[in-house]
Amino acid sequence: MLYFIIAAAVCALDQLVKLWVTLHVGEGGAVRLIPGIVHLTYLRNTGAAFSMFSSHTWVLACVSVAAMGLLSWLLVRKNLPAGEKFAVALVLGGAAGNGLDRIILHYVVDMFEVEFMRYAIFNVADICINIGAILFCLLYIVRSLKEDRRRRLEKAAGGPPQAPASGGDAPSEKKDGEK
Repeated sequence: MLYFIIAAAVCALDQLVKLWVTLHVGEGGAVRLIPGIVHLTYLRNTGAAFSMFSSHTWVLACVSVAAMGLLSWLLVRKNLPAGEKFAVALVLGGAAGNGLDRIILHYVVDMFEVEFMRYAIFNVADICINIGAILFCLLYIVRSLKEDRRRRLEKAAGGPPQAPASGGDAPSEKKDGEK
């Protein structure tokens, strides 16, 4: 439940920032946020990253809904460590934020534009999707390496450690001459 709350908070933050930009910046307008680094530019993006698939907004809306379903399934059905669940929640919240835009507005509101280089204009949902995806990959790789190391150590030691036998339940070996 906690991770769905995190996802909802990400989606809400994304929607609030988009609403503020829509009301206060105006389409095509720009407001300096951090001079020399980033400013807010209100852009309506009908596509995906870098405006790809601009004429297929309905396909992107379907992809968002499918991604939300898959990510929700991961949170509910998969036994992931807390860090990986947090990363999935970030991606889920971002997918929900952009998905809502695509379903309701038929475009995504983008606003962050970096000033020191030519790059795509992006939003809070995009940031959370990217951070969540990178974090998930890093945590998954670290966990996989640890599990692989543990398996190699167990194999070198002759298998997984055995629990000591408890008092009268385990069969005991009989010595020669015993009944």
